[in-house]
Amino acid sequence: MHGKVGSMHSGPLRLFHLSDIHFGLEDRRALDWVKACIEREKPHAVAITGDLTMRARHPEFRAACEWITALDVPVTVEVGNHDIPYFNLYERFFAPYKRFKAIERLIETQLDLPNLAIVPLRTTTRAQWQRFPWSNGWVTERALNHTLEAIDALPEGTRVLIAAHHPLTERRADGKLLTINGTRTMEVLAGRKVMGIMTGHIHDPFDLTEQTLAGPLRMIGAGTLSLRIRSTPPSFNEIVIDGDQVKVTARNLEQVSTPDMQIDKVPENAMPPRTPEEPVSPVGTVPPVDPPVH
Repeated sequence: MHGKVGSMHSGPLRLFHLSDIHFGLEDRRALDWVKACIEREKPHAVAITGDLTMRARHPEFRAACEWITALDVPVTVEVGNHDIPYFNLYERFFAPYKRFKAIERLIETQLDLPNLAIVPLRTTTRAQWQRFPWSNGWVTERALNHTLEAIDALPEGTRVLIAAHHPLTERRADGKLLTINGTRTMEVLAGRKVMGIMTGHIHDPFDLTEQTLAGPLRMIGAGTLSLRIRSTPPSFNEIVIDGDQVKVTARNLEQVSTPDMQIDKVPENAMPPRTPEEPVSPVGTVPPVDPPVH
């Protein structure tokens, strides 16, 4: 599915990159602030990279859909691991996106902006025979091919940003898989000369460049807009594309500077507490536990 934006625009494009809102544990103050920013500043598009809900419950989806449909700008939404039903196994395996009905036209929608396409890449799966629980990423061959076909169908010279939920880092220090097929996916995307891949899942923002056999790949991670904070306050990314330049600003209510918000590598998981070896931002306020889910 494609979303068209007027092609008469010239000059820099501005995107708002949101992630990990986690309705059910959302930060209402942060959401009201982001909504006000969108209404006032009218970015060219909003990309939401997954985990709209906490436990994929019906009330959480209703709240998420109401909030998103009130945004008066083009929106594309990726699915996160928290957005697939946890407790209804029938829905998880046979209708995992049923509860997105109110915003189904936005799910994995390619946004076509002037000389820029935001192309979706699915990294969530219903189950993973390699491991349990199924919270980490997996880029299946089908998902990767779908994304590559969309890129290859674009007019020559179109700039491309990828939107996904999980960072594509594949292996932890102990050799266990984080995002299955992530290394190959990064290499293939770098070979297609994409400008970067926008993800979430980690709850801390980052802006890193991964070196692959096919060249460099920019990895841009958004923080959270929930109460499940890690080492940074709730935030979203403002991404400005001007020609071949991509500038990322981690905007937040606490007025923390972007360099102090961003972590310098992708951690092994997004759960607190992080181990001493795992990266934290210079802010460094890592809670010992998540707030309880009611």
